[in-house]
Amino acid sequence: METKTQKVKHLVEVIAREVLIAYNEKEYRTNQPAGEFCTSECAEGICVDTCFNRVGEVVSAGASRLTSQLGSIPEDPDIAGMIDHTLLKPDATADQVAQLCYEARKYKFASVCVNPTHVKLCAELLQGTQVKVCTVIGFPLGASAPEVKAFEAQTALKDGATEIDMVLNIGALKAGDLTLVARDIHEVVKVGHAAGAIVKVIIETALLNEEEKVTACLLSKEAGADFVKTSTGFSGGGATVDDVNLMRRVVGPDMGIKASGGVRDFEDAQIMVKAGATRLGASAGVKIVQGALASNGNGKPTKESNKETAY
Repeated sequence: METKTQKVKHLVEVIAREVLIAYNEKEYRTNQPAGEFCTSECAEGICVDTCFNRVGEVVSAGASRLTSQLGSIPEDPDIAGMIDHTLLKPDATADQVAQLCYEARKYKFASVCVNPTHVKLCAELLQGTQVKVCTVIGFPLGASAPEVKAFEAQTALKDGATEIDMVLNIGALKAGDLTLVARDIHEVVKVGHAAGAIVKVIIETALLNEEEKVTACLLSKEAGADFVKTSTGFSGGGATVDDVNLMRRVVGPDMGIKASGGVRDFEDAQIMVKAGATRLGASAGVKIVQGALASNGNGKPTKESNKETAY
């Protein structure tokens, strides 16, 4: 156990150092024609490579051990197959969840994303289909202890979840306690991957400054998470093009990015995909697909005046 703790601490130090370089570098290597340079550091077989532009901003970063293609951006995406059809309202009923599953089967969404209490029902209703069952852990505040999040994830996986969206410890991140944040993510990733599940880390961009967003993405990637996700939708803001662009630059091309919160129609979905998103979290999944079907030859959807709330 001590060895694992030491390893996590060392990796946090590596990542923190790279983030500080990105934001405090005053001199850069002038022998690089494009004004770009990279640093590399390895620990116990895991190499962290981070590249910066001429003003010290992170342009790409990643660990060489990650070979997943989850984040590869499709040139001609099937919008329905990128949507996590979502219902996370506190007053959601079993009937509403059943309707969500029906719509997911009909439109062939990537998954349904529900609160843990509804996982068993969704697993039963979606059995034999390609639609995955996604649930949220430490939601929506991210303030649970790592051990609690790990137990919550383990319970959800036993109930039939195959994708886990966890909220990282936002307060710890903002306080600079990166060791706690790293352990927080790692505990859920370990449980999720042991069960063959995909793990997405919600970094809650609306509450973070740019440096904190970069740090959260790097910690998530180094912990072995499959995706970083923008938002819970419960903290006053959702996905933005700037945030998705930043996240893609930081994690590189091979990690998934989920844009969640405020993706309300086909046009919103297209914008997020172009910015680098490979998964979309939305309660308006049906509307997005209908907009795609109604789009004209220029790829512009038919606008509807009524907009649904995305969570």
